[in-house]
Amino acid sequence: MSRAAIRYAKAILETALSSGKANQVNDDMKSIIAAVNSSADLKDFLASPIITSEVKMNVLSEIFGSVQADTKSLFRLLQENKRFEILEAIATQFNVQFDEMNGVEVAKVTTAFPIPADLEAKILAKATAMSTKKITIQNTVDPSIIGGFILRIGDKQYNASVSNRLQELKREFSN
Repeated sequence: MSRAAIRYAKAILETALSSGKANQVNDDMKSIIAAVNSSADLKDFLASPIITSEVKMNVLSEIFGSVQADTKSLFRLLQENKRFEILEAIATQFNVQFDEMNGVEVAKVTTAFPIPADLEAKILAKATAMSTKKITIQNTVDPSIIGGFILRIGDKQYNASVSNRLQELKREFSN
């Protein structure tokens, strides 16, 4: 995460708080992250040094036409400074800072397959017991863990993956 993205996110959060639109801007940032993550073309477009910042601004205004004024001011600022390539990082950092401010902690759960709603509810209950903050679940799918799960809350990690257990067995047998 670039320090510039952190600074931009902090500035936009302060602006959104003073205008009373922090929740709406947080939703804007989530939609920006989703759009960039779901479209490799959009990610490449934003990172391209060949495309002018004016063209990028026009495209973003078209894609995100209904965003808050504070989000549009971020677009203008990125246009002036020619920094559109860090838009996703800014949006991600904004979400992190917004959650911290509201006492929300993200429990990152890595599984070999997408977790069903009933299992997510059980994980949420366990994670809530491990933390004093309000917990939200973020699921990442990584087939390389074979099975089980890896739960990370803040700086704590619980690794119950099959691949981890296999590595432990391998270490035991090699000693």
